[in-house]
Amino acid sequence: MKLIIINGPNLNLLGKREPGVYGNQDFNSFYLELQEKYPAVQFEYFQSNIEGEIVDALQKYGFESDGIILNPAAYTHTSVAIGDAIAAIKTPVIEVHISNVHAREPFRHLSHVSGKSIGSIIGMGLNGYVLAIEHFLYLNK
Repeated sequence: MKLIIINGPNLNLLGKREPGVYGNQDFNSFYLELQEKYPAVQFEYFQSNIEGEIVDALQKYGFESDGIILNPAAYTHTSVAIGDAIAAIKTPVIEVHISNVHAREPFRHLSHVSGKSIGSIIGMGLNGYVLAIEHFLYLNK
């Protein structure tokens, strides 16, 4: 099984950025843990602070993988283009957010991604990525 994790803006700062909201672990060490925990899964990882690069990654991986785990971060609330890219590809997407966006500022309650994704995992910390992986494994039994 081939799964792609795509992270949006500022997620390269995990472990440094607002640890009270996002935790103390950086994503690279977490990614290594995922690879060790799921040796049968072929992972790829992409992170960008640039909206168009996220759209390009969705288009690239959206026809060649079994699933995409997407945390579009702040672009969730602003990017019609990312939502449109999800709608244009065949690979199923699970939206993940580390924090509970619904418990935060009102502008974070809107998602241009949720309606195009097969599901959303919100507010479970980094464990949201694990839950998404488990769901893809369940779907591909």
